[in-house]
Amino acid sequence: MTEPLHLHSPLLRAAPGLFSHPEVWLKMDALQPSGSFKLRGVGLLVQRAADDGATAIVCASGGNAGFAAAWAAQALGLQATIVLPLSSSAAVAEKIAARGAEVLRHGAVWDEAHAYAVGLAQQRGAAYVHPFDHPLLWQGHASLIDEVVAEGLDFDAVITAVGGGGLLCGIVQGLHRNGLGHVPVIAVETLGADSLSQSIKAGVAVTLPAIRSIATSLGARRVADEALRLAQTHPTLSLTVSDDQAMAACIRFADGMRVLVEPACGAALAAVDAYPEILSRFKRPLVEVCGGMAVSLATLGAWSAQS
Repeated sequence: MTEPLHLHSPLLRAAPGLFSHPEVWLKMDALQPSGSFKLRGVGLLVQRAADDGATAIVCASGGNAGFAAAWAAQALGLQATIVLPLSSSAAVAEKIAARGAEVLRHGAVWDEAHAYAVGLAQQRGAAYVHPFDHPLLWQGHASLIDEVVAEGLDFDAVITAVGGGGLLCGIVQGLHRNGLGHVPVIAVETLGADSLSQSIKAGVAVTLPAIRSIATSLGARRVADEALRLAQTHPTLSLTVSDDQAMAACIRFADGMRVLVEPACGAALAAVDAYPEILSRFKRPLVEVCGGMAVSLATLGAWSAQS
């Protein structure tokens, strides 16, 4: 196995006044080469596929995992086919294609793109790269906790956005392998993309009938079974915010930290001030700034107008 494809991302204290909480720390995975945390797990999964002899990969994604897969494939000299649902923008498709990947469109939502991509991988004899539900992904994502621990930060909670649940799985795995199984995870979703929240309330995995949120990166209609299991067994607080709150947090973050992030990432940022009574329990919360490759000044303005 070669060196990891992801970077050891910066660990920064939030700018004064960015949050009402006096001490919030930021794990800046928005600064990964792929624009999001996805390169941690996707990079490891693609590397393992290459080690096992794969010459081509297929990935179904709304954007971030597909871009990370294309980035990793290009770095390792593999052919990449990324299947996007019709809900993904033309700009996302162009960015992925610019990384040398074949970009196909199939299905109205990710679930349909995924089913098609799995069949395509089998047909072509390519390795399938799942965007959130694979143990190697979780192992790769866990590295973000390893890095924070290595820097000596004494954090007492981790705040993260949840889509399909792969990042949640990685964070919990990282906490446990560093002897921090007692540290709670605050799992945040936008209303309309809150499959984990609804599943926790129901006690079983819930499949949303549709995604009704601008945070399309959180648009898995059903979280991974492992994510639900961990949310039920590891200390976890499941919270939801509105699209308006997520977008406002993105804009504040751009002003305060000079970094653009997608509304999915804004959900985690928004929770700090949306739930002050919960955050006040913690002295030094850590926010996973997961990023997003689809964001730009133009899209940030457009999302803000929609929310």
